[in-house]
Amino acid sequence: MLFLARGFSFSTLRFATQPWIRFCSRASAKMMSSRGLIQKVLCVAEKNDAAKSVADLMSNSRMRRREGFSKFNKIYEYEYHLFGKDVSVVMTSVSGHLLALEFQSHLKKWHSCNPVSLFDAEVEKYCPEDYVNIKRTLEREVRQCQALIIWTDCDREGENIGFEIIDVCKAVKSSLQVFRARFSEITPRSIRMACENLTQPDQNISDAVDVRMELDLRIGAAFTRFQTLRLQKIFPSVLSNQLISYGSCQFPTLGFVVERFKAIQAFVPETFYKIKVTHEHEDGTVDFNWKRNRLFNHTACLVLYQICMEDPIATVVEVGSKPKSKWRPVALDTVELEKLASRKLKIGAKETMKIAEKLYTQGYISYPRTETNIFPKDLNLTSLVEQQTQDPHWGNFAQRILERGGPTPRNGSKSDQAHPPIHPTKYAGNLQGNEQRIYEFIVRHFLACCSQDAQGQETSVEIEIAAERFVAHGLMIIARNYLDVYPYDKWNTKIIPVYEMGARFQPTTVEMVDGETSPPQLLTEADLISLMEKHGIGTDATHAEHIETIKSRMYVGLTAEQRFLPGELGMGLVEGYDSMGFEMSKPDLRAELESDLKLVSEGKKDKFTVLRQQIQKYKQVFIDAVEKATKLDEALSQYFGQAAQSVPQQEIYTETPLPVRKCPQCNRDMVLKTKRDGGFYLSCVGYPGCKTSVWFPSSVLEVSRDDSICTTCGPHPVHRLKMKFKRGSIPPLMPLEFVGCIGGCDETLREILDLKYLHGGNRVPTAAPRDGNQLQVNQSSNHTSNRGGPGRQPPAKKDKQPALVMPAVPRGPLANTNNSDSNEVVCNCGVSAVQLTVRKEGPNQGRPFYKCNGGACNFFLWADQEGGASRTTPPSQSSTTRPSGAFTNPRQPQDSFRPRGGSEDSGAGGEAVCNCNQPAVTRTVQKDGVNKGRQFHTCAKPREQQCGFFQWADENVPPGSSTNFSSSFGGGSSVRGSGAKNKRSDYGSERGPTAKKPRTCGICHQTGHNRTNCPQNQ
Repeated sequence: MLFLARGFSFSTLRFATQPWIRFCSRASAKMMSSRGLIQKVLCVAEKNDAAKSVADLMSNSRMRRREGFSKFNKIYEYEYHLFGKDVSVVMTSVSGHLLALEFQSHLKKWHSCNPVSLFDAEVEKYCPEDYVNIKRTLEREVRQCQALIIWTDCDREGENIGFEIIDVCKAVKSSLQVFRARFSEITPRSIRMACENLTQPDQNISDAVDVRMELDLRIGAAFTRFQTLRLQKIFPSVLSNQLISYGSCQFPTLGFVVERFKAIQAFVPETFYKIKVTHEHEDGTVDFNWKRNRLFNHTACLVLYQICMEDPIATVVEVGSKPKSKWRPVALDTVELEKLASRKLKIGAKETMKIAEKLYTQGYISYPRTETNIFPKDLNLTSLVEQQTQDPHWGNFAQRILERGGPTPRNGSKSDQAHPPIHPTKYAGNLQGNEQRIYEFIVRHFLACCSQDAQGQETSVEIEIAAERFVAHGLMIIARNYLDVYPYDKWNTKIIPVYEMGARFQPTTVEMVDGETSPPQLLTEADLISLMEKHGIGTDATHAEHIETIKSRMYVGLTAEQRFLPGELGMGLVEGYDSMGFEMSKPDLRAELESDLKLVSEGKKDKFTVLRQQIQKYKQVFIDAVEKATKLDEALSQYFGQAAQSVPQQEIYTETPLPVRKCPQCNRDMVLKTKRDGGFYLSCVGYPGCKTSVWFPSSVLEVSRDDSICTTCGPHPVHRLKMKFKRGSIPPLMPLEFVGCIGGCDETLREILDLKYLHGGNRVPTAAPRDGNQLQVNQSSNHTSNRGGPGRQPPAKKDKQPALVMPAVPRGPLANTNNSDSNEVVCNCGVSAVQLTVRKEGPNQGRPFYKCNGGACNFFLWADQEGGASRTTPPSQSSTTRPSGAFTNPRQPQDSFRPRGGSEDSGAGGEAVCNCNQPAVTRTVQKDGVNKGRQFHTCAKPREQQCGFFQWADENVPPGSSTNFSSSFGGGSSVRGSGAKNKRSDYGSERGPTAKKPRTCGICHQTGHNRTNCPQNQ
């Protein structure tokens, strides 16, 4: 049974695997067939020098060069055997990152928003102007190619740059096949192996860089704006032109410098005491050190010294000799290169890496950005040593290595599984300056690593004086080995005479000496890099950049001994944040991020999870820092003097506008903004690329976004707006404050505000003066103020007049009325005006006039120009600096006008019936302007009882009837005045006015009422 079961399992497995084998075969066949279609390949390197060197090796120096759109990035063409056949190769390059990350245009200005909003704001990748020509070259060349090979540096940044190249090329040609070349040095063998073992780009590594770049942008921009804008206002005499930047790596780096400086300041020296013994002989003087080292108690040391002086004869109690080695250096990684170049060559880390990258692209050394200090077993070190035997300075030493059995490198314990340690790849005898010094150091370090440790013999002699022990050490070097080629290490012979066990002698001196403990020294660049590596701040590729940043920002300076000393600004910033309780200058926050980024690059953590967590963490720190910003002011006051003023945080930053809806043209957010004259408008954040905007009339006193969202309009979400209108500017039945939607579903609001932007944004607006009672769409430099229909003529151009403050009611006699109750003067606020008399001496002394009772609207009217109809004149018929934006002409239902016969000028208003079903009265406009002499119908009741009916008399003439209105209005060119919402753009003599289209309710869409008194609303 067991045998049968096993047989069954085996057969099941055999049959189950067959479809998988067929699937793999098909996938392999498909891949092979797609590779067979490749005739031309585009190769892209990270720098032009690298592209040139790789192309030179692949083509055996037979490449053809031509120009690209960028004069700094050449194109090299040649033939090469790839994918089992000869193909045409086009090699070009970028110049580092091709794309950059930035906030949307409306957030780029520092005063555009509160910096806290930058933690959640949208970011986008774009091609900087300097790199557009490189992008154009890639787009042009890739059109003729079937495959793309990425030859960027094999590190995190290189992988991310590779994906930027892929995005640009695939946008042009989506069917492009993509491959990745993996290499650590630009040598014939390495390039050939890379071509034979092409792989796929690693998305995880690129994601880690995307996370780091986005976090650096958000954190750096928010804190930099916060610090700079605030401190420039508070310390204008010192920091008015100073950029006070923040970075999550540069601040911990600054923290190390400040911490060391403060440790030195806080150091209190202590006096110590010790006994010193010397013995002179023919070969020199031997110093015997006290085995107790030192005592901090003077009395105790003095007692012991006096005991020794009672019988100062020394007895040899122990003599020893043992071999001693001085270890050769381990294989060289990036951090050690930076530290040793700084210590031994006095060349800064930034300059060192710049030179190392140049030597790499020229093919002289391996890739200089590596965390590995273990040579791989498959690396042929013997051939590398052989290349150096021709040098006159270290060639003999290289030959000795080969004669003694070949290189035996001393390896470390780190490996990034990507690149070998830094080593020379070919001999260079024509370098000069610092390039030659860096290259020589790398070669000597490599040969020393592949050599043997220095060997010596150490002798120790221990003596006793009155039971106190003293010891002396001597050294005899037996074999210098690596020291012969590595002058950067010192190991000197120290000769002491031969002492016999039990021998007694009289010391030359026995002294009690004192000294003081000394504080730690200021940090050198090498010390700082060691601390950054230890605490995980930055990477081996970015240490030099962060150090250079704090130097360029004036946060730190250098002493004559090239040690870091914090500046006043750097000290103040660190102390300010420390006093808030945040350890922003400590490495913990950034070290945690670097750990997460490593997990992302290994595919062990999700990119978006890390991004979200880190953003929230730094955002909370930022919010707390803003609340405690005065502590920052106090810390800096110690160095810059008393703060000039105490500035509330809200005065420094503007509130970030919340999105109201998506732009119907470009689908970006539209936000509320305030005009310079105090009005409001809705603008697309894509400005100036997208000029869609909605201008609210001056009758809108307040507008803000409501939390409620319209369920009808789209694209979702469309927030409703809270609006407050000026009294008298909207139909009386509508409340002055209400919440409405500007997405187009609210017919009443749509008509009142004239939401043209909903109809599309590509129409050319008519050049006309902006009308106060119309919401305007700005798709160009002009504002649309007239909505003309087909066949209508544009309004006549109006000469621009200087801004004047005019009375609300025009001069000149108004039409008299039989209704004595209507003789009441109303100001622009819609309330009764107060009558006063001029008392000042002059031509108007004793003349009565009307003015606003509250003084809010600047209303003014001479009493002798006031007529009986002034009360029924719509209050918004005032001419101020800008048209008032009042809406006194809401459209009425067609059945509200009923022909009854009689005179058109009849005070009884025989031709019209108001909403009260009573005959309307007819008035005539007396105000100077386009509507002067024009007649209108209105309710005959007292103002507080009026139904709100208003109708121009010329809009109610049935089609075909003859009137004299067209001639009285200047031949038909009608420009909208501030007193009415007139949707007609012409009342010309060529065609008679027609009856108005009946207005419908915005809720039930029936005529005869509006949404305010709709039965469904009751």
